[in-house]
Amino acid sequence: MSSLSSSKLTIVLYLVVIIFMAFGGTMLYLSRPEPTTITINPPLPTGTNAPTATPGPILVYVTGAVMLPESTHELPFGSRVQDAIAAAGGFADSANKTLVNIAGILRDGDQIHVPSVDEHGLTLPTPSGGELLRINTASENELLRLPGVGPALAGRIVAYRDEMGRIDSFAELDQISGIGEATIAKWQDLIAFD
Repeated sequence: MSSLSSSKLTIVLYLVVIIFMAFGGTMLYLSRPEPTTITINPPLPTGTNAPTATPGPILVYVTGAVMLPESTHELPFGSRVQDAIAAAGGFADSANKTLVNIAGILRDGDQIHVPSVDEHGLTLPTPSGGELLRINTASENELLRLPGVGPALAGRIVAYRDEMGRIDSFAELDQISGIGEATIAKWQDLIAFD
């Protein structure tokens, strides 16, 4: 009989343990915290300026007292006179360096002449095609030199440039209030877009 009661006791103990486990599991399930909801608010889109064309390389002609006179050199946009002289092998011993503005910015087609100490007169780098107004870098005062441009129009050109970036064509200039076909016709040989 003792073995029978001992097996009944074991079964009862197992049942009690199973009931406690079921009760504990139910309580654990019911007491679990509510899941946390995470909301991601992306930043508002910002305006971006349209990409501008990357200027290509420029070609310059170097003459005078340099190691490689009468030579042409392809340089990156925004190069200076000193870069052209370096590309031409540097100053020759006979160069009169004080007459050359080595900090001058070069444009496509410019000629740089380095005078020798024997040359007389001031000879500075000479741009090709005469004096063109650089529409993308000209100040309001410089813009006043163009025919038909007063202070108000000069201000609108600079404001347009500041807002839209580089001006690359006469068609873009036509977008500015106060500039039309007649004005553009007058400016054809007077401005450059580099």
